[in-house]
Amino acid sequence: MSRKMKLQPKLILGLVALSLALIVALSLLLGTAYRKKMEKQYSDNAFRVATIAAHLIDGDRIAEYRSTLTKDEYYETIHRRLQMIRKTMGVKYLYVVIPEDVQFYIWDTGNDEDEGVCDLGDTDEFYGGGDVVMHAAFSADAEETILITDNEEYGYLASAYVPVLDSKGQPAALASVDISLDEINRQIREFFFLIVGISVGLVIVFCFFYAFYIRRTLIRPIHTLEEDTRLLVSKKINNLSEFQNRVHTGDELESLGEGFEFMTRELDTYISNLAAVTAEKERIGAELNVATKIQADMLPRIFPPFPQISSLDLYATMNPAKEVGGDFYDFFLTDPDHIGLVMADVSGKGVPAALFMVIAKTLIKNRLQMGDTPAQALANVNEQLCEGNDAELFVTVWLAVIEVATGKGVAANAGHEHPALRRAGGQYELVEYRHSPAVATMPGVRFREHLFELNPGDSLFVYTDGVAEATNGSYQMYGTERMLAALNRNPDATPKELLKTLQEDIDAFVDGAPQFDDITMLNFCFFGTGGESI
Repeated sequence: MSRKMKLQPKLILGLVALSLALIVALSLLLGTAYRKKMEKQYSDNAFRVATIAAHLIDGDRIAEYRSTLTKDEYYETIHRRLQMIRKTMGVKYLYVVIPEDVQFYIWDTGNDEDEGVCDLGDTDEFYGGGDVVMHAAFSADAEETILITDNEEYGYLASAYVPVLDSKGQPAALASVDISLDEINRQIREFFFLIVGISVGLVIVFCFFYAFYIRRTLIRPIHTLEEDTRLLVSKKINNLSEFQNRVHTGDELESLGEGFEFMTRELDTYISNLAAVTAEKERIGAELNVATKIQADMLPRIFPPFPQISSLDLYATMNPAKEVGGDFYDFFLTDPDHIGLVMADVSGKGVPAALFMVIAKTLIKNRLQMGDTPAQALANVNEQLCEGNDAELFVTVWLAVIEVATGKGVAANAGHEHPALRRAGGQYELVEYRHSPAVATMPGVRFREHLFELNPGDSLFVYTDGVAEATNGSYQMYGTERMLAALNRNPDATPKELLKTLQEDIDAFVDGAPQFDDITMLNFCFFGTGGESI
């Protein structure tokens, strides 16, 4: 009887702990959701107030106040109106600043008796990452810019920044609004304590009655199984086939006892096979891990790859569908003045495709560094790969050589996806033209190549079909239209940020569906002579 009572308190304690954990987790989730909703509501309100203030101010007067530091009747009128807006709308701070190395104040609507109120010409340091956000907002085409901060000096704030534009449409200053979010914390605390208090009381009552139920229906049958287990462990049952089930409850516990009986009869066979299966599995897993590392090490992974060359920037990623894949990218200097870019996709998956990928990558790089043009390199590699290709694998390749000083390049496309090109200040668009056949399909193929030129600020995006053919649970493909939309969401992003944004968009689209193909991407930005990385 004493042994039965040992398990019962543990089950009750576990149930209580789990219930409390669920209560806390649910409260935190609801609190987090409420916090985000209220932060969004307060932030929108702050942005609306900042927009009103920004439209109230004549941006052409900002430069005059910045240089002369002299107030006039218009200055005082605007100051009073801004104060009225702050008091009417219930915001904590309303001020107009020029974001430089520090915040240069034009207007501050605080009362003179308030601590920390700034006057025309005063400066103040940025706080809470505000330098990045405020400088980002200080542009004519800036989107809604919000900053959430929580510190001891200013409290829990939602800050909005809207540019004050001059007559030419250029930013002259920032209308800045801070709204206190301290009320959110108070409401969340009250909600949390209420939910926890009610839930704890219900859990205690529930556990009290449930204890009697589990004692009769669970603890006693489990104790019987425990005794039988001790007999097996102590080897008091010499012949496992003689074991008999003693649990007859008419439910799943009886089925468990019957399963335990069957298990004992199969145990010897299982144990004898387990060692061999485990050893084989460990061997295969170790080999795949080594193959994955070898393949990853073959792809260039140091970014920026050529810090000594300021005229370009690039970033690339490869996510295999299996432990190893057939996609690959490459970039390298064919000579001090030219860079080679390669994006390729081997037919098939797994280890065979990975081995073919290693050979193709090595051959292509060697031919380009030996001085071949893209078409010549593909022709030579095609002849070499066709020899002894009993597996009938092939590889689609996009290949280009670009002069790093001028942006002039030569490209060849062997059955690969159309690249996407963005001209400076524009949008990414597909560059469609007639392809040559894939490499290793047949000997004697002649490959086309074409000339192109990148101007300063232009960007090039190349990828494998795993991007466009990423499939969600409804068997819908991601497609090039979604790809271009994701690229053009922030076309001025750095190559690394651009690929991260696109990968996140793909992940959101497939929503956990299995990845059937490797996903490989490369973004190349050209800045021209004397350019700087973005």
